[in-house]
Amino acid sequence: MFAFVAQRLFFSRLLPVWVRRFEPASTLLFVLRWLLLSVLIGALAGTASAGFLVALDWVTHWRESHPWALALLPAAGLLIGLAYHYVGDRAVRGNNLILDEIHRPNQRIPLRMLPLVLGGTLATHLFGGSAGREGTAVQMAGTLADQLTRWFGLRPRDRRLLLIAGMSAGFASVFGTPLAGAVFGLEVFLLGSIRYEAVLPSFLAAVIADAVTRAWGVGHTPYPTLEALPLSPLLFGCTLLVGALCGLTARGFSSLTHAIGQVFGRISYPPLRPVVGGVLVAALLWVLGPSRFGGLGVPVIVEAFQRPLAPTDWAWKLALTALTLGCGFKGGEVTPLFFIGAALGSALAVVLPLPVALLAAMGFVGVFAGAANTPLACILMGLELFGTHGAVYLALVCVVAYLFSGHTGIYGAQVVGQAKHLRLGRQQGRPLRELP
Repeated sequence: MFAFVAQRLFFSRLLPVWVRRFEPASTLLFVLRWLLLSVLIGALAGTASAGFLVALDWVTHWRESHPWALALLPAAGLLIGLAYHYVGDRAVRGNNLILDEIHRPNQRIPLRMLPLVLGGTLATHLFGGSAGREGTAVQMAGTLADQLTRWFGLRPRDRRLLLIAGMSAGFASVFGTPLAGAVFGLEVFLLGSIRYEAVLPSFLAAVIADAVTRAWGVGHTPYPTLEALPLSPLLFGCTLLVGALCGLTARGFSSLTHAIGQVFGRISYPPLRPVVGGVLVAALLWVLGPSRFGGLGVPVIVEAFQRPLAPTDWAWKLALTALTLGCGFKGGEVTPLFFIGAALGSALAVVLPLPVALLAAMGFVGVFAGAANTPLACILMGLELFGTHGAVYLALVCVVAYLFSGHTGIYGAQVVGQAKHLRLGRQQGRPLRELP
């Protein structure tokens, strides 16, 4: 009954044809429709992210107070593997399932994805796995948003916008960056192109979700505001070099994660994959230091802005995250990518004539821009987190990293909408997972 009323009244199907064809009236109806839907998406996504961030903070503090918990990482991997194998069904595809449903709407995203990814991510962090949080927030928000499809009886074209808005809301609320979150949802599913009909839903949902998360009293990590620095020819060249290194690092991370996934895919019984991987991750962390390289690694990210880090920190975090996620643990890639990029940029401060904070910020956004193929979102994230004084440096790094990462990425379902340069035009229209 609710869906029937919504379709007939709110979606204006009883209005005269001439009213629906009058552009100002149809625009007003479009805005009102998506304002209501975005408020619902933002409220659901913001509340889910707030609860998730609070729980994640708790499990992180518990793990740091109980170092012995690292020994239970293989057991946690078994539980995660069993849950996804016997209950997960399509939910095992994670973010890629949402992207596939945007490109080819088929079935509603199962609600079971929410408790599975939430529980799996918290278990991963509770016992020391090296993972992030954006994947969890995006999957929860996308799942909740897609349930509105049935409630409002939305058509496939509207469902696409709903899912895009859900991804924007999840990203914005978990990082406290509404502008970057909005553009992330617009950029991420189609490499090199943006669906402008989704601009309004994405921005509305992202802003509302961020406001709801903050209204619950959940804050985000503060980062230093960059100081103004004039751009000289020398610094321009250094910036291009940093962008290229970030792009190659992002490419290496994506390729290594997928390669590890293929290697563990040879284990015929899926629940055993994170068990074996958990043993390897736990052993490496025990040697390297679980408090430094396990979990999100936010303290090390903050440290990267204060002094040059060791030149191996970024490489160890890259390897551990690729192993954690490649073998089947749950979480996201983005915060570890922040760690990798910030540590890489910080380490470069000993050889490049740029401030350590600026280099860390450049690496922070650059590696993520290359790995996710979302340069515009990362530029906005840099401005939201670090201020506008370093805008030129951050923008140059993001676009160069995007180019140098090639047609690889952390999301295999991302489709090439526009090749990164003309020589690769034959790859247009193909998902990244199908490219050689």
